Amino acid sequence: GSSKAASLHWTGERAVSVLLLGLLPAAYLCPGPAVDYSLAAALTLHGHWGLGQVITDYVHGDVPIKVANTGLYVLSALTFAGLCHFNYQDVGICKAVAMLWSL
Repeated sequence: GSSKAASLHWTGERAVSVLLLGLLPAAYLCPGPAVDYSLAAALTLHGHWGLGQVITDYVHGDVPIKVANTGLYVLSALTFAGLCHFNYQDVGICKAVAMLWSL
């Protein structure tokens, strides 16, 4: 039960990390909406899991943990929505990074 869920979560974390390693060259070599939205999802999920681990390690007590986790879900949802909005209404993640590199 719990052990299998933890193992699947660990495997998912590693899969997203490997996906990000593949998305970085893809963003450079073939930028476009598919890569932009994939980056938005993968970066948000990667950050959500990373900050969730910080909460697990450093926040103690039932109420503080619930508050921190609620804040994390709100932050993650806003991050994903903001990145999707940026992809849809502006140049997108790939082009924005390329523009920064050209400075």
